[in-house]
Amino acid sequence: MRRLLAVFALVAGFLLAPAHADAAVVDVAPSATASASYTSPWESVAAVNDGIEPARSDDRQNRRWGTWPEAGEQWALLTWPSAQTISSVQVYFFDDGGGVRLPASWKLESWNGSAYVDIPATYPIAADTYNTVTFPAVTTTRLRVVLQSGQASVGLLEIKALADITGQQSTWSPPADLVAPLDEVRRHAESANPDLYGYRNYAWDQIIANGGSVNYCVRWDSGAPVTAELRDKIEAALARSFKKWTDVMAGHNGWPYADVPVKVVGWAARDHSLLQWSDDSVDVYVGDLSENAPQCAEPCGRLFDQSGAYPNCPGGPSHHYDMSLWLTEGMSGGMGGAWGQRVGSEYLVDNLGSDDIHILLHEIGHSFGLDDFYDWTPAGQCCFLMKAGSATSITEFDAWMLRDVWRHLKSRYGY
Repeated sequence: MRRLLAVFALVAGFLLAPAHADAAVVDVAPSATASASYTSPWESVAAVNDGIEPARSDDRQNRRWGTWPEAGEQWALLTWPSAQTISSVQVYFFDDGGGVRLPASWKLESWNGSAYVDIPATYPIAADTYNTVTFPAVTTTRLRVVLQSGQASVGLLEIKALADITGQQSTWSPPADLVAPLDEVRRHAESANPDLYGYRNYAWDQIIANGGSVNYCVRWDSGAPVTAELRDKIEAALARSFKKWTDVMAGHNGWPYADVPVKVVGWAARDHSLLQWSDDSVDVYVGDLSENAPQCAEPCGRLFDQSGAYPNCPGGPSHHYDMSLWLTEGMSGGMGGAWGQRVGSEYLVDNLGSDDIHILLHEIGHSFGLDDFYDWTPAGQCCFLMKAGSATSITEFDAWMLRDVWRHLKSRYGY
């Protein structure tokens, strides 16, 4: 797999470091995959954990999850690829004053490996605010919010699931058998790229500049149609893959974020008819080609404007994208760099349910500054994700290579 390097000049200046976050208890909902008992065709279940803060229960600006005209018991489910230890949940109800209203009652259920079990707690019901529930910590891979309708159908704008990550590795102390090969990797990378630690547009820079999140725009370089359901599944798979890298940083060596939400803010296609949804949850770009492929608006892209101001981006800075997910019909293998990742559209769609979408994972690694290993292997190492074809998931060696890059970059952010 080839690594595509950015060739755009760096913008002069410096990044302001955010306040150091308390990483002991964090919202892990954005890293889950959302599903539901039923979703109105014009709504989106992905809304419940997209990290967008509601202004009020009748939010008409952002996507929502609603069940009209279905009534009775309805649920929204968060599913994680690995177990989370959760002790508090906050839900923000959707209430449009008409067909979707506050529930008559609600509860939380956790998955115990064979069945859903109730979480005993006091469950408040109020509009225009988060309804917070605390309880003795439960460890689970699935959390279900069960709503019982009252005078109308029900819905949610956002779910927050607070998990404790205390006890994760907090210093630079790799296993003894990895010290020498990690040093080999660092010296090799510095020799091949003298500006390795001077470049200012890695995924690290993007996350820090955004205060702990990443925005994407999808370049749909395919003639196949995309439904709203497929759109949301692609976003969820991207977020899940990106999280696998940031999870190994959580609580480690001053890394300030335990979770890094990923949001797809735009889609680019050759023809608008390919994008078969009617909501306005993402920006749509049509007819602008670059490298003979649909291009998201350059004024909104961090690769083209690293100042963070985005003065010519339609909608302003909140509509900017840090990286592109370039999905190309008929492509095998992949490419990755500070600009984003490129993989085959069929490959990604066929693997949306996979726990490890290994080509995408590999290319995301390049966005963090990790190298390829075409013609050499560090001493004592045989199989790891960044050595293409030798592993299909992030290994311990991959994780420590990532942490080593952070070790050399963190001082420029004040950590």
